[in-house]
Amino acid sequence: MNPATTNVDDIPPTRLRLDRALDRLDVTFRGMTARADEAQCECHWGSEEELALLKVPDVELDPHLLYRTWHAPDWDDHGAVLRRVLPQFARALVGGLVQPYLMDEVGRSFSRGHLHRWPVHQSTVVWEFLHAWWAHSLTDPAPVAPAHELLALCTEASGVIGPWLTVWEGLDHPVADRHLAEAAAVWEYDLLRDELPWNMWLWEDDDVDAARTELSAWLVRRAPARLHAQDDATGELLHLVRLIGLTGPARYQDPHWPADRR
Repeated sequence: MNPATTNVDDIPPTRLRLDRALDRLDVTFRGMTARADEAQCECHWGSEEELALLKVPDVELDPHLLYRTWHAPDWDDHGAVLRRVLPQFARALVGGLVQPYLMDEVGRSFSRGHLHRWPVHQSTVVWEFLHAWWAHSLTDPAPVAPAHELLALCTEASGVIGPWLTVWEGLDHPVADRHLAEAAAVWEYDLLRDELPWNMWLWEDDDVDAARTELSAWLVRRAPARLHAQDDATGELLHLVRLIGLTGPARYQDPHWPADRR
């Protein structure tokens, strides 16, 4: 988007909110560095020269180094490393420079950073960024990551699924409904097996099961009316969502239980 040729009145409010959130990340985390004694494996992560860049503020990293930095699971102080790269990392995410299939790993990176332990003025701008990106993606016809992938990121990062579903539920928007139909088609296979449709490696089993239960109940309660509004929503998908709300023999013996899963 070229600000010199774009009328601000033509920019969706959700995009304006996201741009403001990115700018606040720039300001809040300007000057941040990794700890002076932070170390990494030269054989598996990168060179001493690359590590030294993380201890210098505001130097942009090349894309591969940025990936290795946020993706590495074994920093002594992951939070400090994340704060060092966060402005560039957030713009890479929003700009589509991180593959959608990595969104759950992005969520784990935020989780390893223990955002809830950061000073309030820092954690607040990170949560605002994630909420702004989520709201914008739900109404964007071509988001950089599908809504179901971004939900995994936000859930892992925050440790809860409910607030993100509440935002989706509150959006009376045809694009948000289309994203829901696409997500339901992706989720149904795992939810019918009573499994969460993405991995939550850092969560306890009980918490994973609780998130799966919450997602299933929300989908059964909220999706049918919105799926009916989709021209391409099939009766089969509506039956699969209905089956998610059943348990035991009532689910598996239903005449609409998929024949290929008998």
